[in-house]
Amino acid sequence: MTNTERTTALITGANKGLGLEAARRLGALGWTIFLGSRDEGRGKAAAARLADAGIDVIMVPLDVTSDASVTEAARLVGEHTGHLDVLINNAGAPGNAVPPADATADEIHAVYDTNVYGPIRVTHAFLPLLQAAEHPRVVMVSSAAGSFAVVTDPDQPVSKLHELAYSSSKAALNMITVRYAQALPRIRFNAVTPGETANHTFAATDMNHHTGRLTVTEGTDSIVELATAGSDGPTGVFVDRLGPIAW
Repeated sequence: MTNTERTTALITGANKGLGLEAARRLGALGWTIFLGSRDEGRGKAAAARLADAGIDVIMVPLDVTSDASVTEAARLVGEHTGHLDVLINNAGAPGNAVPPADATADEIHAVYDTNVYGPIRVTHAFLPLLQAAEHPRVVMVSSAAGSFAVVTDPDQPVSKLHELAYSSSKAALNMITVRYAQALPRIRFNAVTPGETANHTFAATDMNHHTGRLTVTEGTDSIVELATAGSDGPTGVFVDRLGPIAW
């Protein structure tokens, strides 16, 4: 089977954590995985592990904060396939949890460059390949911290995390997801959070110092669900592994 006959997926930030686990799970379905990684050495090592497990994987150097890197990544993927079925914008930056009173524009900008501008750069660059697919899907890896309903719920732990950068960047990503979904109805755009919002828990990853109660596999359930959704699947929704959550 050639790459053009397989389902193809590009995952940003896929050298570890949720991105790597999503790559493993989707690759196990027989998909061709383009493993995006800012660190080329770590990306190659991750791709080698997947390849050893029988997964068809191609490492793509990809820094979502760099226009040049994103453009080159799109060119490289285009050398291997004439279409991209699934784009998973997974790369993210947690920021430094700076209290609002101490937050500066530079602190906010650094997080937005990855969490907001990054998905826009990547989505824009890969739109031609997505539009060439029969049933294209884009999954934005967001966070319950980007939900106004969650952040304003005093029972949710994130309501007591007083910072500006991360939560506001994910709220922006959620709006971006909805606007893409409205403007490009042939492409299914959806946002996911890797947790169980109703149970006040999330997946254990490097970003949260492995403090989450869910496994990284459980954390990717919502990613995999929307990446594999059919042509009649949802668009413009925000879900976790238990179902839709409030914006």
